[in-house]
Amino acid sequence: MIAIFIAPFYLLVCGYILTRFFKTAACCHSYADKKRIKIPATVLFGILAFSPLIAFFLPYHTTARKIAQLVNAYWFGAILYILLITVISQLISLFLRRVIKVVPNDFFKRKKVSFVCLFLSLITVLSVCGYGFYNARNIQLSEYSVSINKNAGNIKKLKIALIADLHIGYSIGLDHIKKTVEMVNSQKPDLVCIAGDIYDNDFNAIQDPDAIANELAKMKSTYGSYACWGNHDVDEKILAGFTFGGDKTYSRSRDIEDFMKKANIKTLSDETVLVNNSFYISGRLDSSKPVTDSGERKTPDELLKDLDKSKPVVVLYHEPDQLEELSKAGTDLLLCGHTHDGQLFPGNIVTRLKWENAAGYLKKGDMHNIVTSGVGVWGPFMRVGTKAEVVSINVTFSK
Repeated sequence: MIAIFIAPFYLLVCGYILTRFFKTAACCHSYADKKRIKIPATVLFGILAFSPLIAFFLPYHTTARKIAQLVNAYWFGAILYILLITVISQLISLFLRRVIKVVPNDFFKRKKVSFVCLFLSLITVLSVCGYGFYNARNIQLSEYSVSINKNAGNIKKLKIALIADLHIGYSIGLDHIKKTVEMVNSQKPDLVCIAGDIYDNDFNAIQDPDAIANELAKMKSTYGSYACWGNHDVDEKILAGFTFGGDKTYSRSRDIEDFMKKANIKTLSDETVLVNNSFYISGRLDSSKPVTDSGERKTPDELLKDLDKSKPVVVLYHEPDQLEELSKAGTDLLLCGHTHDGQLFPGNIVTRLKWENAAGYLKKGDMHNIVTSGVGVWGPFMRVGTKAEVVSINVTFSK
């Protein structure tokens, strides 16, 4: 539903950007103020601005929809930086004219200044967006080492490969999953953990799901692959990355459950398994969309109450909240995702204000918490100031 409230603001932003562009371009050359230039430019801008809506109404798995989704994925990242740079350039202009009183007193000087400002703004936007597009595809490796003061039987060390926020669907497809699986396998993990948001609300948006499931099934580890569900692992209509049409009770497509079985990934829905009689893995349901008959989920104490706490307890949980409660309930290692570390600067600043651990490592009591920035993307296929990552965790059992 948030998309409905954001839409008017989005249209105002688009109108502001287009108006400022025409005004600056007209200062550079009077030809830019002609209708034969402004009308085609406005039409092109309108196609870009409404690309999410165009893609939404086109039939699934058609070339037209694929192109519209591709344009949409790039456009929504680009417009953020177009807006930021437009506002910054306006503020600089006001500062120079009103505070320092730097005003070109010659017509040709004003044209030169306008041209330089427009040129630098375009170069900056293209550079930032180009880097963001590349960075979203450039999956990196992050490594952590933790020590758990418990006995895990014959297991003295455990290497875990952690991924999250795949968001398979509109933006993430087979090529990105192949890169992910390749990096996971390069770590030769004992255990693969997926901390939610496997798909992006709409199973029909996944191109060739069988091929992707077969690729995920190639992840190799000693003890197998385990996952928990995230807030996007439910069936909802999605427009420009935002969901709508849901209510207090959510459903999950049977197709995605079959997909996970085919991928040889065990999903844990508020349940725990004992691995090799040595350590526990527990998967906690998402806080906002647990997908249960009652619409509720287990508390940390309820989830872990019947476990032998002398054995290590690993919890997979999509959103990194209730850290204190999970620590007191007996969690030794909590693995999360969800935040994307903000994905696009300055989003990473906002996420650090919201979450106690927005990304990376935090120790809470005796519990180690690791939050990955995710391997996929939400909405725009861009990452600026953050990274797409596979996390390798070296766990030592010291008791």
